[in-house]
Amino acid sequence: MFRKYLLAGFFTLLPSVVTFWILRAIFNFLVGVFRGPASVIAAMLHLPVPPAWGLALISAAATILLLLLAGALVGNFVGRQILTWLDELVMYIPVVKGIYGATKQLMSAIQNGQGGSFKEVVRVEWPRPGAFTLGFVAHRDCSWAGFDQGEEMVAVYVPTAPNPTSGYVIMVEASKVTPLPISPEQALTWAISGGVVTPAGVRIP
Repeated sequence: MFRKYLLAGFFTLLPSVVTFWILRAIFNFLVGVFRGPASVIAAMLHLPVPPAWGLALISAAATILLLLLAGALVGNFVGRQILTWLDELVMYIPVVKGIYGATKQLMSAIQNGQGGSFKEVVRVEWPRPGAFTLGFVAHRDCSWAGFDQGEEMVAVYVPTAPNPTSGYVIMVEASKVTPLPISPEQALTWAISGGVVTPAGVRIP
């Protein structure tokens, strides 16, 4: 009986604890990012340093304004030109250019589906025989990697939970890739939820 109640309480409180942990991490991150600038501005205006909750509100407001500014820049020619110049500047910085370029291409592929990438959900056997997961077709031509002629290989992006952007890229034989009739959004939801949330109304024969 004790074990039963203990497990029931654990699984009842776990979602709340995880949610609180994520919100607390976001709160601390926002406060940390803008703590320095807010303290400097407060000193310049001869005002007291805002408390933690005040810094969190300032950080959240500044983050929203930054996102709106970036969106507004993308929406007009002058803004796009400025962002292009900034991109070119970043691409001249060693090490940073590799991380920035790869991340930008990944986000662009997921958002826009350039060249059909990340629009096709597949099932692959990974990371070992007998284990399967869902992935997105990134590219259907891996001949550049030096595979034998006639051996068609497919590049598949496998998202991880709970952060799908830190996934793996694997090259799999085309015959071992099974397309699934589900949307990329459903596959991402499945991955982020750790396999708990399954695509509704989908049953593969």
